[in-house]
Amino acid sequence: MEAKGVIDAAGSLLDLAGVAVIAAGTLIATVAFGYRSWRTRSSIQAYRQYRQGVGRAILLGLELLVAGDIIRTVAISPTFQSVGVLAAIVAVRTFLSFSLEVELEGRWPWQQKKANGVGAESGTRS
Repeated sequence: MEAKGVIDAAGSLLDLAGVAVIAAGTLIATVAFGYRSWRTRSSIQAYRQYRQGVGRAILLGLELLVAGDIIRTVAISPTFQSVGVLAAIVAVRTFLSFSLEVELEGRWPWQQKKANGVGAESGTRS
């Protein structure tokens, strides 16, 4: 098999893995949500955990999809136009990943985590 075929297959496998991670992660989070809701009869905490599970699955899947795009674009057809399209795709996916991370963590990445009700920046109680 020639090098381009192997590289294209590797990119396609990463794309498939990304889609599989998103689908499986969403399915697992949904089943866990159903179980937690049924067990506790309270869906507020279960829903929060569900959103985090789905968000993490999407983040990991996006990383794999970006890796597949990078491999195919850089290794197979490194034209100025294809690299520009890749840059746009990576920018959009990076924005989505950043937005999901903010949503999951509930804070900006440059903010420190709050510990035991103590403010991260000033060290005072909030």
